[in-house]
Amino acid sequence: MPETNKLKIFNDPIYGFIRIPNALIFDLIGHPFFQRLRRISQMGLSYLVYPGAHHTRFHHALGSMHLMGQAIQVLRFKKVPISDAESDALLLAILMHDIGHGPFSHAMENSIVHGITHEEISLHFMNALNKEFNGQLDLAIDIFKGTHKKKYLNQLISSQLDMDRLDYLKRDSFYTGVAEGNINAERLITMLNVSENSLVVEEKGIYSVEKFLMARRFMYWQVYLHKTGIVAEQLLIKILKRAKEIYPKIKLPASGPLSYFMDRKIDSASFDETGLAQFAQLDDIDILSAIKTWQHHSDFVLSELCKMILHRKFFKIRLKNSAVIETDFQERFKIFKNRYGLTDEETSYFVFKGQIENMAYDEDNEAIIILRGDAKLTDVASASDHLNLKMLSKSVVKYYSCYPKELD
Repeated sequence: MPETNKLKIFNDPIYGFIRIPNALIFDLIGHPFFQRLRRISQMGLSYLVYPGAHHTRFHHALGSMHLMGQAIQVLRFKKVPISDAESDALLLAILMHDIGHGPFSHAMENSIVHGITHEEISLHFMNALNKEFNGQLDLAIDIFKGTHKKKYLNQLISSQLDMDRLDYLKRDSFYTGVAEGNINAERLITMLNVSENSLVVEEKGIYSVEKFLMARRFMYWQVYLHKTGIVAEQLLIKILKRAKEIYPKIKLPASGPLSYFMDRKIDSASFDETGLAQFAQLDDIDILSAIKTWQHHSDFVLSELCKMILHRKFFKIRLKNSAVIETDFQERFKIFKNRYGLTDEETSYFVFKGQIENMAYDEDNEAIIILRGDAKLTDVASASDHLNLKMLSKSVVKYYSCYPKELD
């Protein structure tokens, strides 16, 4: 029987052909843990706002790996020391960086499990795969955790100008049709270099960095934090919260993996091998299937919330730069509570408030460093002559209130 050709290619709508560089990566892509990413939406419920946004974490992981290959090639050309083993490890680490995402990506990050990030779950997955593949992911895990002596290797995976961000901005811009979010990832990668063990951008690439940061700001306010998207995400969170609340009294119909997490509170300390095995079977389909079933449940709160998601009948949302006026909020709360004879807790699922925050550039956390012509290093916010760049490093907070449209 002839040996399977493992040097396959994928046809990606963003970059064209993406080549699988070696047999180990081929086998990891084919593993059920990774194939699950085909069933995890990259942008949660954003497709309810932007109909084209149906791409998955699988797409994103492959795209990030492709950009990492380009970055390795550029840095090696500039005599930055990256061994063959480190090159393979970088490709493995970026490929696996999002493998720990749960259903609908960020939307349910603190709903399925508590107090544990998707990065931590990704590490659990990588450790499990490392055992299965006899330690071949040792170096990749070392780089992913940031414990490798070469700091710049980790920065290619996790920083304010990493391959993850370069791909998701370009990819999400493409699939949403929001052209203002598009960036020139290839130009940015070409400008990368290393100085004093840190990833830097050469001075002539400063305008590309400015464009990248402006595009990121635009995508956050217009796409990731779109007010309708906020409502959809909050609905999803509240559906699972309500389901967990009534589950001890009434065992709701759900898939095995979803029932496992409904029946117990899993946190960082209790997330064990059994939890990982159950999480590995959990995806968007489990949640959508449950919502379709729960819409017919006798519980008014659960039923109504599920119908709202399925039929896209959302709450009214008011987004402001100042805090919600408490008297207006309480008036709507009271009206809805009395109209349907609900408790305060039940009413809080339909009339609620919150806040969102965004900072396009964080000067204090792995700043983007510009390598000037005189070999001096400068933070991009100081090196740039763009008046708005300093403003991008300030945290912007907006406040929202949500309620049924009948209360408007």
